[in-house]
Amino acid sequence: MALFLIERQYAEELEIAAADVANIQRINADVGVNWLLSFLSADRKKTYCLYEAPSPEEIRTAARLARLPADVVIEVSQIRPEAVV
Repeated sequence: MALFLIERQYAEELEIAAADVANIQRINADVGVNWLLSFLSADRKKTYCLYEAPSPEEIRTAARLARLPADVVIEVSQIRPEAVV
């Protein structure tokens, strides 16, 4: 599966509970995407999420079903400092 970085912008500070995470994970599994990790901005109004997915369309579908923004979806590849020669 390909890797995607998703930028999500929120109008209010993000507060997320365990039940919210469980719901997102269920929706993602149903759609066929895998949430790997997220970074939260200091003002708690933006997240940058790393996902595995077959294509951007599945990410957007999962976001829509979970009622989450998916403002920017970019396919990325991974570079690790220890792997660069």
